Amino acid sequence: MPAVIAALTLLVTLVAPGLAGAQEPAPGNNYTIATDITFAPFEFQDESGKLVGIDMDLLAAIAEDQGFTYQVNPVGFDAALQAVTGGQANGMIAGMSITDARKATFDFSDPYFESGVQVGVLESNDSITSYEDLRGKSVAVKNGTEGATYAESIKDQYGFTTKYFADSSSMFDEVRTGNSAAVFEDYPVLAYGIKQGNGFKTVTDKVPGASYGFAVAKGQNAQLLQEFNTGLANLKASGQYDEILDTYLNSDASDDDNSILGLIKSTYPLLLEGLWLTIVLTVVSIAIALVLGAIFGLFRVSTNIVLRGIGTTYVDVFRGTPLLVQAFFIYFGIPAALDFQMSAFTAGIITLSLNAGAYMAEIVRGGILSVDKGQMEASRSLGISYLKSMQKVVMPQAVRTMIPSYINQFVITLKDTSILSVIGLAELTQTGRIIIARNFQSFNMWLIIGVMYFIIIMALTKLSNRLEKRINK
Repeated sequence: MPAVIAALTLLVTLVAPGLAGAQEPAPGNNYTIATDITFAPFEFQDESGKLVGIDMDLLAAIAEDQGFTYQVNPVGFDAALQAVTGGQANGMIAGMSITDARKATFDFSDPYFESGVQVGVLESNDSITSYEDLRGKSVAVKNGTEGATYAESIKDQYGFTTKYFADSSSMFDEVRTGNSAAVFEDYPVLAYGIKQGNGFKTVTDKVPGASYGFAVAKGQNAQLLQEFNTGLANLKASGQYDEILDTYLNSDASDDDNSILGLIKSTYPLLLEGLWLTIVLTVVSIAIALVLGAIFGLFRVSTNIVLRGIGTTYVDVFRGTPLLVQAFFIYFGIPAALDFQMSAFTAGIITLSLNAGAYMAEIVRGGILSVDKGQMEASRSLGISYLKSMQKVVMPQAVRTMIPSYINQFVITLKDTSILSVIGLAELTQTGRIIIARNFQSFNMWLIIGVMYFIIIMALTKLSNRLEKRINK
């Protein structure tokens, strides 16, 4: 398998950014900074697709003050943690609370924001006005936030349970569905969402929480940490720090048109970009998977026990493990173990190709086995070699039965691209999450995205049906 992954990496880098080390900055103090992407008002995308927020503005101002350059890698909070510890990023800024547990793994900057926690419920909910009213109920929290930490610290006292989510919008949706009664959220995030019309209200006073800090891996990138601290001190002294906070914490409520038509009009450029990336990921991955499927499919039916064992192992590994685990292992695990950096696009292509290739191999094996054994025996009896018989007699007949399955696997792979949002690829599903993080219009946005997927998949299904009918004539 290492040889297969290495070959795929070489192939994909022809159409993707090259590989480069990440533990130390490139010449000229150029850093890679990981961040969340759905944590307004600290980091989120505006209507034009630009990444903005308190964290982003602070980082830009500090970089200008200290004279360094950087690239932001918006992969989500959990993936950002792994990106820093695994060497995929030099630092991380994502509303990250400074805790003793995290200090064992990260070095933190001076605090740049003093957090706090509040409980939010739906505006229509008048039955919950205190922590006591949560007894026997579930509450929604977000991974890694101060809200989650505080909820865990008091849940036994007040008799409620916690449910964890990867982003704030999912947490709010959990309460809208009635499956949870309230959210525990960092107060600026909850306040910002309420101003944007997410339909919630606060029912508790703010509880002081931990401070937010910029983080680097333990013992790494000390220069970057020092530059951040110096720049932060300069921003506070000049008053620019307060201006950045006021821009987001004291902003007026949005008056955007959040109807379905209004959302389509304002977000279609971002949605089309996400759709294009989804299609590119699918097409490139399927093209590679066709080759892998043909090779390992032939291995699976080979008379050579070694080749048959290789084919079986490949299929079992990639059909027997979740695609999500494969994505994390290829994007974070392998680069960390071998000490190199891999772009998210490259990792996504490799993940989808290897996964789809395993299913393609089984399609090839099934197609070959569907051909009557007498065909091969008759060919061999005429003195034709095994390989030539496979090429000229068996495969042409097998391909007829495989084409509909190939189209079906294309559809499955297209849908599987949504899982790659966990490593920061802004395909169609991730684009929807990004937009929802800004406007909190989850129902309308997911309806729009669902229709887009439906149109593409139905077109592919119709194509499959037409091909199948033509083949069977």
